[in-house]
Amino acid sequence: MQNYAILVDAGFAKRKLGNAKSPADIQKFSLLFEQIKSSPHLENQRLHRIYYYDSTPLEETYDKPLSTDKIDFAKSHIVGQSRALFEQLAKYPHVALRLGELSFNGWQIRTKVLNKSQGKTELNITEADLNPNITQKGVDMRIGMDIAALTLKKQVQTIVLVTGDSDFVPAMKFARREGSNLFLVTLGHSVKPTMLEHSDLVLEVNVQEILNTK
Repeated sequence: MQNYAILVDAGFAKRKLGNAKSPADIQKFSLLFEQIKSSPHLENQRLHRIYYYDSTPLEETYDKPLSTDKIDFAKSHIVGQSRALFEQLAKYPHVALRLGELSFNGWQIRTKVLNKSQGKTELNITEADLNPNITQKGVDMRIGMDIAALTLKKQVQTIVLVTGDSDFVPAMKFARREGSNLFLVTLGHSVKPTMLEHSDLVLEVNVQEILNTK
């Protein structure tokens, strides 16, 4: 029997399956996993593992410009949500966490403020106009490396990639050149034609059913 692996770009999946009021939690991810596993295109294959790629939350404290305040990211409710989700996913059958990190790169002016300033010679900035500039490190690299390893070691014959990011096209092309099937799960997101070109098929998922999960 052939094996397949599910690789989840969590940053993408959380944006598609949740929002600030109703974040993507273990119930939503569980339903996502079950929908993928029940696909008729995978019915004659065995699940090898579910790889979940995300970043550990930022928990440092930083001074905020134009203010005497400090921002303690560890006190953010997002940190608690992330930790809880990681703990629950770690207990989920066949799930392997692949965690990168977040990098704090200073402060940036809100896009809305910059748009309103067009044509003006002066720009008055307050602390409310600033957002932390936070980037993700190491996640895309882990996804690419795992696609290569799973393919070259022949651990799976099918890779199910949950993402809408065209940066993974080179890894997708590599997997297919080495003989693996590449199934794409876009969660209804409009993707670039190159992603469709270099995947074998798009697995349909009932996103609305997941969004309605409570």
